[in-house]
Amino acid sequence: MGRIETIFEELRGANRKALMPFVCAGHPRPDSLPELLLALQDAGASIVEVGIPFSDPIADGPIIAAAMHKAIQAGCTPGVVVDQIASVRDQLRIGLVAMVSISIMQRLASNSGPASVVARCRDAGIDGFIFPDLPLEESGAWRTAAAEAGLSCTFLISPTTSPERAARIAQASTGFLYLLARSGITGERSEMPDLSGRIAELRKVSKLPIAVGFGISTPEHVRHVVQTADAAIVGSALVRRLSDADSDHSPAQVAGDFCRQLAAGLS
Repeated sequence: MGRIETIFEELRGANRKALMPFVCAGHPRPDSLPELLLALQDAGASIVEVGIPFSDPIADGPIIAAAMHKAIQAGCTPGVVVDQIASVRDQLRIGLVAMVSISIMQRLASNSGPASVVARCRDAGIDGFIFPDLPLEESGAWRTAAAEAGLSCTFLISPTTSPERAARIAQASTGFLYLLARSGITGERSEMPDLSGRIAELRKVSKLPIAVGFGISTPEHVRHVVQTADAAIVGSALVRRLSDADSDHSPAQVAGDFCRQLAAGLS
């Protein structure tokens, strides 16, 4: 098993759920990713999604999109992200999943192919991928490369995805299923919808853990989600706090404090 599968199996054995914060690499400072990962680990995260900055984010709302543009302007590239992860991987127990546009991966693979790019990510310490814009019908080469490298490969399931297609996505995914709490783009919300029916449907077609994201912003949201799901994903709420932090608080302190608040919802 890969690290992602092992983490979820250990959590299940302990009757615990996972907190999965999202950070944008290169934000709020070009060099902040390693300290953010260490802080989130210390604050109770089980897995961290690392967003690879992309100039035209598909599903990201204004908060994450602005962070990505700022990171790109500051010189953040996929190579920089991989090197920063490698620099701190031996200090981390948590899982690391790259949220990355398939166009970035295709560009990197234009000369060497998917297997080479995936292997470089694995060697740096990345444990899996989320491809938010890769059609299932075109995913074969990337799923194969991830499987051969022992990495997870996850696709998004939205509220409007038909049950038949959701089942196909679930069967193609590895590591965990990513269920969107709502349609549209990422962003903070005041309330969470009831996902129990959707989660029950997915459990009939897959034994993979189910992580819910899009709009989770508070400990109460986390508590609501993990009543039926296995993990809560928090992105925009954390990225906004990092964007708004003043000079008296380091990114690591901001991320750690908020992650501890969110982790209280796991109890």
